[in-house]
Amino acid sequence: MALQVGDKIPNFTAKDSFGNDFDSLSIVGKIPVVFYFYPKDNTPGCTAQACSFRDQYEDFKDLGAEVIGISSDSIVSHQKFVNRYKLPFTLLSDSEKKIRILFGVKPNLFGLLPGRVTYVADQNGVIRLIFDSLVATNHIPRALEVIKRILS
Repeated sequence: MALQVGDKIPNFTAKDSFGNDFDSLSIVGKIPVVFYFYPKDNTPGCTAQACSFRDQYEDFKDLGAEVIGISSDSIVSHQKFVNRYKLPFTLLSDSEKKIRILFGVKPNLFGLLPGRVTYVADQNGVIRLIFDSLVATNHIPRALEVIKRILS
């Protein structure tokens, strides 16, 4: 069952791009957070999306929010992606697609691509926005707008 607006972000763990353990409990329910699921490191749309989040990351941080990217790429792939594009936020490796399944992220393009979906949760861990769009760069302004609205 896919998560809906009003649901709480579920607890999960994963490895980040440095091989460290990430536990969602470390931030969910404490600060606003943006989880964005994307298909693959170093592809044109995913690179544009990651770089757009990078370019506006300080805007999110200034509002007290965190951004976390999630794909099924390996830790090594994430390390290269982070280093190549100087990404300041956490990328999580979901190689077994457990987090995708937990959130209910559906594939796009007739099941050929992993879904591109952004979830924005407030400081209580409640989902305030689920944005599903193949247009990678549309996710950033929508997420930032919702974070601003949450905090106003």
